[in-house]
Amino acid sequence: MELGKINILTIVRPTEYGYFLEDEEGNEVLLPNAYVTEDIKIQGKIEVFIYNDSEDRITATTLTPYVQLEEFAYLQVKEVNNFGAFMDWGLPKDLLVPFSEQKRKIEKGEWHLIFMLKDEMTDRLIGSTRINDYVYFDDIDVKRGDEVDLLLFNKTELGINAIVNNMYKGLIFKSDIHKSIKPGDKIKGYVKKVRDDGKIDLSLNPIGFRQSIDKNTAILIDTLKANNGFLKLTDKSSPEDINRILGLSKKAFKRAVGNLYKNKIISLSSNGIKLQNNWHLKK
Repeated sequence: MELGKINILTIVRPTEYGYFLEDEEGNEVLLPNAYVTEDIKIQGKIEVFIYNDSEDRITATTLTPYVQLEEFAYLQVKEVNNFGAFMDWGLPKDLLVPFSEQKRKIEKGEWHLIFMLKDEMTDRLIGSTRINDYVYFDDIDVKRGDEVDLLLFNKTELGINAIVNNMYKGLIFKSDIHKSIKPGDKIKGYVKKVRDDGKIDLSLNPIGFRQSIDKNTAILIDTLKANNGFLKLTDKSSPEDINRILGLSKKAFKRAVGNLYKNKIISLSSNGIKLQNNWHLKK
């Protein structure tokens, strides 16, 4: 049974306070009545998150928290007291960020990137804003051009920082931001460069794609952008309509559409072609 993570457990027996669940080693945990549904069955399987409740008891819940053990999340501060800052992570008991794990003093109402870990002294789940202590700056296993998962945080004069694949730290420079993004967003991005210091330069668009596409594909992209991202053209459109709108033959049009669709830059429907909302390629 893993504290701070989603576990799949077996429902073994009812009690006045809920149902006891069991892992493969025979360890038991209570699922309180608040999370018990009518379809619960003895010996059935159930997915639950395991954490310490307000009385520090190991407890199961069917709620899904905003963050799990050894993950990063962008959370809001609900309260600050003599113990530290308490973050809203989607569960009844807030997540504590002790003063010792705060890079700077945290105030109520603020949003912060945190990393969730298990306190070595108490075995309790806690958060930390000392991000550099929990990202990797060596043995980087991504390279230029790779698609990566990004969690955005902390705008700066240079651009906006991001956690890359829940492991590394990167930056999207202002010059590479061509759409509305903000701290807390979870988006896809691309590796531009892995720097000698282990930090990663990022892009919102595939690296080198614009330079590698042919003239006809570029024409289709530019025409889509000039028409609010949509064209009433399909593979059933007449050669005359395609030539009138794009100046291309039907064969060249279909090749360009296939190229953009393969790279997830457009979506296709029976009504036409749509430029994906997350694609804003430079002209």
